[in-house]
Amino acid sequence: MKTKTNLYLFLIALISAMGGFLFGYDWVVIGGAKPFYEQYFQIADSPSLQGWAMSSALIGCLIGALSAGKLSDKLGRKPILILAAGLFICTAVGTGAADTFGLFNVFRLIGGFAIGIASSLSPMYIAEIAPAHLRGRFVSINQLTVVLGILSAQIVNWQIAEPVADHATAEMIRLSWNGQTGWRWMFWAMTVPAALFFFFSFVLPESPRWLASSGYKEKAFRIFTKIGGEAHAREELAAIEAASREKTVEGGFRQLLHPSMRKILLIGVVMAVLQQWCGINVIFNYAQEIFMAAGYGVSDVLMNIVVTGVTNVIFTILAMCVVDRWGRKALTLFGAFGLTLIYTFMGAAYWFHISGVLLLVIVVAAIACYAMTLATTMWVIISEIFPNRIRGVAMSVCTFALWAACFILTYTFPVLNTGLGAAGTFWLYGIICLAGGIFVWRRLPETKGKSLEEIEHELIQ
Repeated sequence: MKTKTNLYLFLIALISAMGGFLFGYDWVVIGGAKPFYEQYFQIADSPSLQGWAMSSALIGCLIGALSAGKLSDKLGRKPILILAAGLFICTAVGTGAADTFGLFNVFRLIGGFAIGIASSLSPMYIAEIAPAHLRGRFVSINQLTVVLGILSAQIVNWQIAEPVADHATAEMIRLSWNGQTGWRWMFWAMTVPAALFFFFSFVLPESPRWLASSGYKEKAFRIFTKIGGEAHAREELAAIEAASREKTVEGGFRQLLHPSMRKILLIGVVMAVLQQWCGINVIFNYAQEIFMAAGYGVSDVLMNIVVTGVTNVIFTILAMCVVDRWGRKALTLFGAFGLTLIYTFMGAAYWFHISGVLLLVIVVAAIACYAMTLATTMWVIISEIFPNRIRGVAMSVCTFALWAACFILTYTFPVLNTGLGAAGTFWLYGIICLAGGIFVWRRLPETKGKSLEEIEHELIQ
């Protein structure tokens, strides 16, 4: 019976986590298409238009993240997941088919809206269905699918793009198969997983915690029973009812500022910001220059970036194996202080003009450390620390903070790199990681093995 219920739980968690896969794919695919759609739309000489093409999805992310919580608290988790899946299909088809730059960005905005929903809702849904002793591992499935989506986009870009001659001019690239059609297929390839997510989403049960909080206790009992048996169902419903009797306020954005919620919201927002300001996205964006500094030619760069994607996947799987044993707090501390040390060495490598294989090893170490720790634990933590009645809107605020931090990180890096140099910039990220580690050590309680209601009771005291 236990094996059967665990298999059922794994399957519904995997379906929900397909939103994470599409989030990862859609976020990264544009990088491989960039050299070709820029020539097609003839924006290669306009930094502002190039920047808008790369960042327009981020505006959609911010809107989607803020919308997901309120919509899912009102209508349920399942309908909003279905909506996100439909939007992913729309952006995959539309972006690839776009013949004007304006239309291209409209569909990128739609894709960003879907990413904002999926990045907030998929881990929250999994946290609400998973038993306490398995919750970290199952929420981590979402992060695993994110990195698998990233790796898939990197492989698809690498395989679809035809070799480009070193002497190719901008006009030659524009008129080539890559410039006219190849970049479109990079986006169209996402249609397949998006369609699977859409159809399988109809099979998902509604979140039993949302059902119980909304008055549908019989439906919640049936779903909890299917997940873990009748004893599990009675225990979960009793805990939800006890937490409901203790609550003093109803859910909503305004209630996040209630004195009892401020401490929890601060933890969630800091965790979301730390995951971005730890600087790992700069590592990914800086990968091309680092690989070239290590002695690789231009033709090998896409393949070598796939290596970083494989590293990401391997260490995310390792995180899934240990998050429920080592605990969220221990892993987060390891990641924050580990990245502090790695950035110290990386800054020194740039300061002393060290390149080659040593720098490459430092980069891979940073990605491995991040994937095993902050990349995974942040989503687990923010999906479990908030009370049922405000979990949707609280996740929205935290996800909004994450995308806002991502935006700031992306747009300040060139300024920091110019003013402080590569060494100073990575040392700054190291200081941020150190400060984040101290915050986690002092403020974050350990949540492994506790029910969501137990966590709520502990944090609100």
